[in-house]
Amino acid sequence: LCSVVPGAANAANFTPAQIADLKRVSAAMNATQNLRGHFLQIGADGTAEQGTFYMRKPGRVRFEYNAPNPVLVIADGTTVAVQNTKLKTTDRYPLVDSPLRLLLGGNVDLSSDPHVVSVDHEPGLISVTAKETSGAAQGEITITLSDPAMELRQWEVVDAQGQRTLVTLRDVQSSTVPDAKLFVIEELNPFQQRRD
Repeated sequence: LCSVVPGAANAANFTPAQIADLKRVSAAMNATQNLRGHFLQIGADGTAEQGTFYMRKPGRVRFEYNAPNPVLVIADGTTVAVQNTKLKTTDRYPLVDSPLRLLLGGNVDLSSDPHVVSVDHEPGLISVTAKETSGAAQGEITITLSDPAMELRQWEVVDAQGQRTLVTLRDVQSSTVPDAKLFVIEELNPFQQRRD
């Protein structure tokens, strides 16, 4: 069953059952503070990349891509940095302008989030889609959790150009707290100008 709400969504657009599902997902996301594991990323062109991720909420995540991919993505709570360790470059973006903000929030309530547009049930899975129609973060993100265990399984981001990126998680652990040093954005080139 897929229920899509046209236009901007709020609690009035959803049935009581859908609101209950959104509250379940919110509670699960809020209860999950620390994660680590492996990820598989499928880009818009079908290219597959793998690596290791670390998450420490609120606001911190790190994606280390397997060689030969030189990309490192770090969110430190306010900024998302995309680094190329080979070229020694760092591009910075406000976390608030990134789809990751929905994943990394410390206290989310999807049932009252005006950006939430759909709730989708499949056997053993529940997905929530949020859409941003204006600003620098235009696009949408769909977060999928297992049901009833409510463990984060994957997310898909569709950017303003309609390009899709799917990230699937495996070997996920939540019992240890990742080291805070993992989320420090270091300058790869001290002479490079910041792009804030």
